[in-house]
Amino acid sequence: MRIKQSFCYPLFLDTEKPDVNELFQRAAATGYKAAELWKRPDDFEEIVATAHKHGLVVASMLGHGTLPDGLNNPENHDRIEAELIESIDIAVKNQVPGLIAFSGNRLDGQSDYEGAIECAKGLRRVSAYAEKNNVNINMELLNSKVNHLGYQCDHSDWGAAMCEMVNSPRVKLLFDIYHMQIMEGDIIHNIQKILPYIGHFHTAGNPGRNDMNDTQEINYVGICKAIAATDYDLYLGHEFFTKGDRTDALQEAFDICNQG
Repeated sequence: MRIKQSFCYPLFLDTEKPDVNELFQRAAATGYKAAELWKRPDDFEEIVATAHKHGLVVASMLGHGTLPDGLNNPENHDRIEAELIESIDIAVKNQVPGLIAFSGNRLDGQSDYEGAIECAKGLRRVSAYAEKNNVNINMELLNSKVNHLGYQCDHSDWGAAMCEMVNSPRVKLLFDIYHMQIMEGDIIHNIQKILPYIGHFHTAGNPGRNDMNDTQEINYVGICKAIAATDYDLYLGHEFFTKGDRTDALQEAFDICNQG
């Protein structure tokens, strides 16, 4: 089984003539199964309808705000619980299978273990509702060296341990391959080790968070073959800034990851 590929659509729109309908039509013809976004724009439902018209799922969107000020701070739990419940309802209405959550940056005087406990406490407040509605809450693994200084959920083992604390089939991880290459490498082994806790993937080339071709160091052909050899049946979304033509980049990324 080949991987179901997705793409963060704002990164691949023509900046001079942005046309979501044309982009989604082209992506579907290429073989993409889904699109995704971050914050919900005012025309969110129109975007979802356009995606569905072309046979695309909207695979992922943000579940709550404030990436650096997240679930590791218990003072945020009431707010984030309300935001996640609202997002779950919107996800159900629009057939979105996954929401993104964030640990937040490390707090002074809080160990990583204590941060994981607080994140788990916050997510347990909404896990039953996510289970009832069949929506995954995927905490994103991000690098804390280059792009998100101080971010706490920055290693796969930490993320897996936090998921074990919650103990819900609907609380998982967004395994961003670019970010984890920066933090720990050993990508295929780590994916295989924590696969039951992975609810979504993101891609980008390293260094630079650019195209996934042979100008960068990550072997996406090998990684995608390894993922395709497992029973993972969710999405792998491209989230990179191309140095070239956006149409060509979308095609190239699909071809690289379609060799599994």
